[in-house]
Amino acid sequence: MLNYVEVAASWLFSNAKGRDAKAFTKGPAFTSHPEPTIPITSPDCGADGATLSPDYMFGGEGRFPELKWESVEGVKQWLLMSEDPDAPLPTPICHGIYLGIDNEKLSVTNTDFKQESEKSTKLSGGFYYGTNRRNSIYIPPRPLLNHGIHRYFFDIIALNEPLDANIIASKPTRDQIAKEINGKVIAWGRWTGQCERRWK
Repeated sequence: MLNYVEVAASWLFSNAKGRDAKAFTKGPAFTSHPEPTIPITSPDCGADGATLSPDYMFGGEGRFPELKWESVEGVKQWLLMSEDPDAPLPTPICHGIYLGIDNEKLSVTNTDFKQESEKSTKLSGGFYYGTNRRNSIYIPPRPLLNHGIHRYFFDIIALNEPLDANIIASKPTRDQIAKEINGKVIAWGRWTGQCERRWK
């Protein structure tokens, strides 16, 4: 029954995709840096635009893609954001926010996203997670059935000063972080993975 509901929703919202204009990197903090300039690769998934295998999707292992990026001059801290701009909603779905990433850390792997303890938002990679749509560490991709290909943005953002430690540990939302990084963004980069779910 749920499959029928999803397929019906996909038909109703077939044109409700491509919310790129509402992406996190379109906010005021990125006015001086409108385009990505930091190269990012994914050793385990492939080049930018790669198709995500079931291991990286909801219902599979739900793995976080391995990401590697280059450093930039003046970076004091990194911020990582994952979102789906093709969900049939007014704004992209936030799949994950990761804060307080050390400036010398230039890669993440799936094992970095394990929670150290139930009482802390700190992860095994040494950074913290914020609030996503499901109040979890990470939401693996799960496009609506027959809604076509969804893209998943993984944006690494270079900040010229660290965020306040209390903010980092407070599990902030996408909107809260958007305000906190005003005047602090010096560069960013994007790796995109894509996938779809089909049912006939």
